[in-house]
Amino acid sequence: MPERKIAVIVNRAARKGGAAKHWPALQAELLARLGPFAPRFTEAPGHATELARAAVAEGARRIVAVGGDGTVNETLNGLLDASGRLIAPDAVLCPVPAGTANELCRALGHLEHPARALEAAAGTGSRPVDLLRVRCVDLAGRPVDRFGYLIVSLGAAATISHRTSRSRWLKKLGEVAYLLMTPVVTLGYRHRDVAIAIDGGAPQTRRLFTAMVANTENGGGGMKLMPGARFDDGVLDLIEMGDVSRLGVLFGVMPKLYSGAHIGHPKVRVSQGTSFRFESEVETLVDLDGETVGCLPLEVTVLPRAFLVGAP
Repeated sequence: MPERKIAVIVNRAARKGGAAKHWPALQAELLARLGPFAPRFTEAPGHATELARAAVAEGARRIVAVGGDGTVNETLNGLLDASGRLIAPDAVLCPVPAGTANELCRALGHLEHPARALEAAAGTGSRPVDLLRVRCVDLAGRPVDRFGYLIVSLGAAATISHRTSRSRWLKKLGEVAYLLMTPVVTLGYRHRDVAIAIDGGAPQTRRLFTAMVANTENGGGGMKLMPGARFDDGVLDLIEMGDVSRLGVLFGVMPKLYSGAHIGHPKVRVSQGTSFRFESEVETLVDLDGETVGCLPLEVTVLPRAFLVGAP
């Protein structure tokens, strides 16, 4: 049997440097399962994409990404061409949780059973995952075309993620960081009118606090944001939090985010589709897989079962 070619990409800066402390132990675990390897360390935002692309060009087909969802997303984008197809059809992404948020790992069951991420990296199995394609504009007004796997958020949820990521100390607290930032943003955030079009239909303008297009049911550090969403069914789930008062968000919605019961709130709307468009006259941030990618206007489409993740 020919030797498998594996690349290990590591973001030691994940979790505001916390990943660096855990890397020696993770490295020992990976060495025990993979045998000798030369880790490829990221040095700046976006570097994981370059490292992943180079690894595939060198013949690697099992790409291990050690970090949080931001690192995993960057690595994934390095495996794809401009249309969202895998550069190498047999390339497999293997996330190993080491960041503030590790929601793909959570969806795969790796957080509940920590050894599974390492076993999946060392194994030969894989499973398909739907891909999110996001088109918006960055904060300087330039076009953005990115791919993801988790959740696209706009409005307050994207602002919460943005402000959490910019905090020097908050991200060191791990998943609870997003929960702590939520009331801070909520108390100062202004609702806005957003025109929403689903599957090419006529746009409808609604007043929103936030909205999320979900490929998985979990996000935001373990919150059950969109109960029932599946990452391999070729369909995306849209959840809108409408004209809810600030106190309504804090006391009527937030306490239910971890159970998923918030979707029963009268100001929460849920729908499904394969493509979505959002526009607003007010600057509204957009977040993809826990990273700020720009602002509206925004288009989100699904590419069914477009990439592979490792399975034990």
